[in-house]
Amino acid sequence: MAVIKTNSEQTKLLARLLRAEAEGEGNLGMLMVGNVGVNRVLGNCMDFKNIRTIQQMVFQSPGGFEATQKGYFYQSARDNEINLAKRVINGERRWPATNALWYFRPANSCPATWWDQQLVDRFKAHCFYAPTASDCPAVY
Repeated sequence: MAVIKTNSEQTKLLARLLRAEAEGEGNLGMLMVGNVGVNRVLGNCMDFKNIRTIQQMVFQSPGGFEATQKGYFYQSARDNEINLAKRVINGERRWPATNALWYFRPANSCPATWWDQQLVDRFKAHCFYAPTASDCPAVY
């Protein structure tokens, strides 16, 4: 059962984001990017108040994703990434992105905090950061 409302076009949009942001991280890394995206739609907190759809989340400005500024993002969604997008839309969560609202790819090690948010952990090249349950209860 879906944890956020969506349609086939928004699912494909999320699939394109997964690939553009984390294809080099494999399926697990792309699932984690999806977790962050779904959390932003669910959260309605902090930088993500009134983000209610996948489209609003993907194209949020400021605060959206760099991938939307690259041509690679605008290629058609592929079956693998569409299936991964469906999994996160249906509630599959993967640690360390389980409750995360942010991630980034640092040049070196992950800082302990990023924009005042605590580091959860790193997966391959990406560091994941989550709010506290009191700051954003909807992602917990």
